[in-house]
Amino acid sequence: MRLIDTHCHLYGKEFARDIEEVIQRAGKEGVSQFYLPAIDRHCQEALLALEARYPGKCIGMTGLHPCHVKQDWEAELAFVEGELQRRAWVAVGEIGLDFYWDRTFEKEQYVAFHRQVEWALHYDIPIVIHSRESMKESIGVVKEYQKGALRGIFHCFSGGADAAREIVDLGLYLGIGGVLTYKNSGLADAIRDIPLEWLVLETDAPYLSPVPFRGKRNESSYLRYVVEKLAEVKEVSVETVARITTENALKVFSPLAG
Repeated sequence: MRLIDTHCHLYGKEFARDIEEVIQRAGKEGVSQFYLPAIDRHCQEALLALEARYPGKCIGMTGLHPCHVKQDWEAELAFVEGELQRRAWVAVGEIGLDFYWDRTFEKEQYVAFHRQVEWALHYDIPIVIHSRESMKESIGVVKEYQKGALRGIFHCFSGGADAAREIVDLGLYLGIGGVLTYKNSGLADAIRDIPLEWLVLETDAPYLSPVPFRGKRNESSYLRYVVEKLAEVKEVSVETVARITTENALKVFSPLAG
């Protein structure tokens, strides 16, 4: 059984002491690749180091996270633009909108989101969208740009059934992680009628650990609990979930997914 963790922050300080063990545990559960979303320029050194340590396994993205759109947002965007010019990246991410903590830089978040979507289209690579407390608004931005060429993932999808259908109708995938295992999340009902062909797996490690590890550090080996729950929701085998979601991930990140 082969699995792909399409979204995990394994370069973070939370994994500094035991990253080798984390990778090994994930491998024993069938996780063969780990996609690393960028946050801002300050994560770059650690992200690149992990890529170099596990070539072909740990695969980085470049992008500016909406929560990191602050006073220096223009310099941060200039850094992302430079990175896109410097080398090939598998995706622009994670990008988007976040209205949960603070809307001080709401206007700038929109500017950053738009600009990074435009870069993704220019370089013909997917986007990975962060949409906390901004699902409707994030979908609206995608609608502005979707002329048939835009592809990507709504990371950590947590919307309702209508939003799920709207996203897949736009040709983007839903990233499904530990939230699916939470008793009152409503996510199982939201995606029940969405074909597996539009879902990819993620952990968002070290965040959002699935049951029975909720509240503890998440890691990619825990993807098995998401697979098991998704198989239950879809009434199919775990092998079917693994096969289809892995195929989906490779489609999204092609041609660099390998």
